[in-house]
Amino acid sequence: MATILDGKEVSKIYRERLKKEIDQLREKGYRKPSLAVILVGNDPASQVYVNNKRKACSKVGIESLFYHLPEDCKEEKLLSLVKELNENPEVDGILVQLPLPKHINPQRVIETIRPDKDVDGFHPENMGKLIANLDSGFIPCTPLGIKILLEHYGIDVQGKDTTIVGAGYIVGKPLSVLLLNQNATVTTCHIYTKDLKKHTLNADILISATGVAHLIKEDMVKEGAVVIDVGISKKDGKIVGDVDFEKVKEKASYITPVPGGVGPMTVTALLLNTFKAYKNHLGLD
Repeated sequence: MATILDGKEVSKIYRERLKKEIDQLREKGYRKPSLAVILVGNDPASQVYVNNKRKACSKVGIESLFYHLPEDCKEEKLLSLVKELNENPEVDGILVQLPLPKHINPQRVIETIRPDKDVDGFHPENMGKLIANLDSGFIPCTPLGIKILLEHYGIDVQGKDTTIVGAGYIVGKPLSVLLLNQNATVTTCHIYTKDLKKHTLNADILISATGVAHLIKEDMVKEGAVVIDVGISKKDGKIVGDVDFEKVKEKASYITPVPGGVGPMTVTALLLNTFKAYKNHLGLD
């Protein structure tokens, strides 16, 4: 029976620590860290994510500035708002909630955010720093959250056969680089992978980030593997992950639940990135 990797509990520890650090700096007369959050349109899932991020900011003492633009907002208007926030010295981080409406080019928006305020870590400059294994950039939040979670439970990735299912820009690709930087042996699978099961069965650490409900079945997991479930979808009215949790937990050594695993860690990583940007801007350590 697997040990549950409890993202909620670990997040609580990191957020309490962060709140203390922010409180101490406030007592010394420093301003609050601040995060600008931009939501375009009314996608219900995006609204939930944005609310969660703003609540989390408020609890640790980060000011969140919220900009809600209409669904039919022109790309130029969004870009000019981003540019305005780039120039505002009181703003430490800028987050544009994805996905964006179809008429807006997300890459153009990401590249308009100043790299030192790109707390999502998606700007090519930050991605490049990740590949070069430089600490000065921002690591995308979900990969960073997973790294912190594994470290908290003392799970060493060095030399481990690690399979990532999903090769997206937000999780799969940056996570593969992050794990490679930690000397894991990384295999990345995607829709063109011929024999998915062969690769998942070989994994000491299996990470799935596809958004396909219960894609990872018990017979695809090696006995004693560490299983990280990044996916989130609805099945029979319930929130589920990529992994058939009830069955796989009997076989794995460690497993993340959905919800309550990777999700809270992603938000915690965003808070940590925002605090890092704030310290950089104020010239603190």
